[in-house]
Amino acid sequence: MHTWHWCNWEGLPYLNCSLLELWPHGFFTQQFWPRPPQELTKVLEPEATTYRLKQVHGNTVLTPQEVDHHLNSTDEDFALADGLISEQPLQAVWVASADCTPVLIGDVKTGQVAALHAGWRGTAAKIVPQAIARMQSQGSKLADLCFAMGPAIAGEVYQVSFEVAAEIGSSIIPHDDPQKIVAAVQDLPNSPLFPDPEPGKVRVDVRQVNAIQLEQLGISREQIAIAPYCTYQHADNFFSYRREKEKKVQWSGIVSKL
Repeated sequence: MHTWHWCNWEGLPYLNCSLLELWPHGFFTQQFWPRPPQELTKVLEPEATTYRLKQVHGNTVLTPQEVDHHLNSTDEDFALADGLISEQPLQAVWVASADCTPVLIGDVKTGQVAALHAGWRGTAAKIVPQAIARMQSQGSKLADLCFAMGPAIAGEVYQVSFEVAAEIGSSIIPHDDPQKIVAAVQDLPNSPLFPDPEPGKVRVDVRQVNAIQLEQLGISREQIAIAPYCTYQHADNFFSYRREKEKKVQWSGIVSKL
């Protein structure tokens, strides 16, 4: 089993995962708020260059070169996307989340990494498979990839509408009929959907949906680790947008290697 460890920086807690032990990385807690990624990179690897995005709940994945090109050609502070993939060593890629799933990926052969923000919309739009396709175009092989999904809202407390459940479910069981999608997903072993007492509502485990997407690509469960922490239920360490309705986030980042 992959283990999750609490680390400590100047008295502040953050998480890392044994599956990603080859790379400096961290799933940071609310105690680090409001430090930006530039400061957090120094915790992981002071020599690394920091990259972040303005996240828009989509499935666009960019490289640092594309981010730099965008920033040089516009007046905006950040490129609009929800995923970053390294191209060179010592690139720190970051995503922010407050209930959505932060996904960090490492390639044990190339040393390259990715950081993805997979909310329900990004998950429905298959941001993780999109990122994998980009990594494959840069020489990655599926068997060499390691995936860690950080703290996010857990399925047993994440209530969504039937329509949203169908949209998310269509990423693993494509169909035109929302009723058939939800029924088919509910029939899966270890289904990511849970019943909700309110009519027209369902509860969904977004991290499990992402894991199923990975398994459908042929990635083994041994390559996937899911943090045993829920942002909504663990209020002492994590912001939850659904709990507090505040736009505060925790950052997750990973640094590429040689």
